[in-house]
Amino acid sequence: MAKKAKSVFVCQECGYESAKWMGKCICGAWNSFVEEKIPEIDVKDTRRRAGSAAGSANVGVAAPLRDVGTGEYTRVDTGIGELNRVLGGGLVKGSLVLISGEPGIGKSTIIIQAAANISSRGEKVLYVSGEESEEQIKMRADRVCGDISGELYILAETNMENIMAVCENLQPSFVIIDSIQTMYTEEIDSVPGSVSQVRACGNILMKIGKTWNIPVFIVAHVTKSGELAGPKIVEHLVDCVLNFSGERDHDLRILRAYKNRFGTTSEIGAFRMEEKGLQEIHDISATFLDSNDVKPEGSVVSALYEGSRPVLLEIQALTSPANVGFARRTAVGIDNQRLSMILAVLEKKCGLNLMNQDVYVNVVGGLRPDSTSVDLGVALAVYSSLRGVACPRRVLAVGEVGLTGELRSIRNIEKIVLEAERMGYEQIILPAKNAAQIKPSGTCKITAVNNLSQAIGAFKE
Repeated sequence: MAKKAKSVFVCQECGYESAKWMGKCICGAWNSFVEEKIPEIDVKDTRRRAGSAAGSANVGVAAPLRDVGTGEYTRVDTGIGELNRVLGGGLVKGSLVLISGEPGIGKSTIIIQAAANISSRGEKVLYVSGEESEEQIKMRADRVCGDISGELYILAETNMENIMAVCENLQPSFVIIDSIQTMYTEEIDSVPGSVSQVRACGNILMKIGKTWNIPVFIVAHVTKSGELAGPKIVEHLVDCVLNFSGERDHDLRILRAYKNRFGTTSEIGAFRMEEKGLQEIHDISATFLDSNDVKPEGSVVSALYEGSRPVLLEIQALTSPANVGFARRTAVGIDNQRLSMILAVLEKKCGLNLMNQDVYVNVVGGLRPDSTSVDLGVALAVYSSLRGVACPRRVLAVGEVGLTGELRSIRNIEKIVLEAERMGYEQIILPAKNAAQIKPSGTCKITAVNNLSQAIGAFKE
């Protein structure tokens, strides 16, 4: 006798489940609930992780934590140094990696390059596509990969049961799913891309990776706001969440990890989009700085520390008298709330009148720094544009601006200073608390300041 399916109402925005239809979800979305049929789970459910253990098909066996062995994770070299850096040294066997990004940003390009590199070493790679045909993927591979190994297999399929059967027969060393929003399982009676389907397919992929010790690379779509589409549970299931970002009018692409169970989340990978695919950028500071000349008014060079390397970048600011209404505050690459705070400190502690000035701030190159170490660079760029003052020397300014006008110390200042000296900068303005961590080399003048007013005075000299 067939089991009766259970009905549940699921919010398509946040994944919240309810036994009855609701007009407004707890996340604030209206009319977002869709009825989905979920069959009852059999007692001998093979989807349980305990089912993969020998002799424990139905009953799980608990083990003392102190008796569980630990060891080094086996990593797979993708052949792309910047991708390995963000992953923490390479793909961990049995791990699930989720990559997201805007359409056309280069997600499929980087994974086909990684697949070609791994297959060239004689390891079987399975590329599962639910969006493109086999011919389309072959055309991209010919363009960006050159010679294609016979160990790189392509499968145009969206049914997870068929994909699992192919994996069992082929026994690949690396699996790519492009994309999870197009996949579906027969166990769930709903359309592909729905909350229940994405969640169920994520569970099946986790079983494939953990049971057969295969690294799985999953491509995911993003919403209009840039957030990962689908239920949040998928991000919790996977071991690593990567985001590929960049501006369409720039060839620079930044790969960042938002979650990584086998490495740090502070690393970034830099790529340049070219005709033959993505090319790695090793000297990222030189990419963001167009020239080594003295910067004009409104332009200041700052720096931040990303993962294991310092990154120098140029911050530009423009102030213009406001014609009507309230003054505008526009920032590209800098958080608008952070910019408003810095402008308030400049007005209160430094005596600048910005109430009737439109302020525009831009980070050159399309990078969006998360660190507060660029606060001083933003403040000096705004001051330089407002007063029409340009520093006569090649200056680097780093430091976090506090609400009382003081400059707070930043991390890894010694490595930032070494990078600035390598790039040929003549002066570095930094917080006084960081000065004790630096060994003077004589090639670059170190100016230690306690507050924002002192930094402006050092910038004008």
